[in-house]
Amino acid sequence: MNIQEIPYIIYAEETPNPSSLKFVANKLLLVSGASAEYNNASETSDAPIAKKLFEFPFVKKVFLASNFITITKHDQLEWEEIRDELRVFITQYLNDGNAIITKLPKREMPKDNSFKETVSVNTHHNAPANEVENKIIEVLEQYIRPAVEQDGGLITFKELKDGIVTVQMRGSCSGCPSSTMTLKAGIEALLKRLLPDDVKEVVSEAV
Repeated sequence: MNIQEIPYIIYAEETPNPSSLKFVANKLLLVSGASAEYNNASETSDAPIAKKLFEFPFVKKVFLASNFITITKHDQLEWEEIRDELRVFITQYLNDGNAIITKLPKREMPKDNSFKETVSVNTHHNAPANEVENKIIEVLEQYIRPAVEQDGGLITFKELKDGIVTVQMRGSCSGCPSSTMTLKAGIEALLKRLLPDDVKEVVSEAV
């Protein structure tokens, strides 16, 4: 059977952020590695599925990745009241053949060719200015990003300044109560171990 003939099946997974739920698909929604986040309906002109999701009054934020959609809700309702409604809607929307994203949001790209292998249009990482920043991105991609995506989120590199690495958290990781512990106990410890002469601290910046 052709992969295109297999119907979409969507199931919901909890995330460390109680305000976010991850809706996982049995097929790719975007090209592998691609992702996009929408904070309100006005940003969704190139993302028909996100535009439709914002028609639900309880949807606060939509994050799309290769095979899942993370939805962050307003606090008025509990997930038990809306989870199945969203899962059924997403399943029906996809199986009706509707468009997911017509164009990915623009990403910052390197000004030269030095580090193009690490930074792609889909990663959200700021372009590395030197080899140390390139190594930090490699660590995030190899060791951190898969685990964060497992929880319905995305972590991206912003800058390294005076030994302080600034990262940005998207999806379920944005505003997650456990993200500070993850940042310090996991990401900071790993980067300090792998790059002891360059990294003193890791901080996150709200997106």
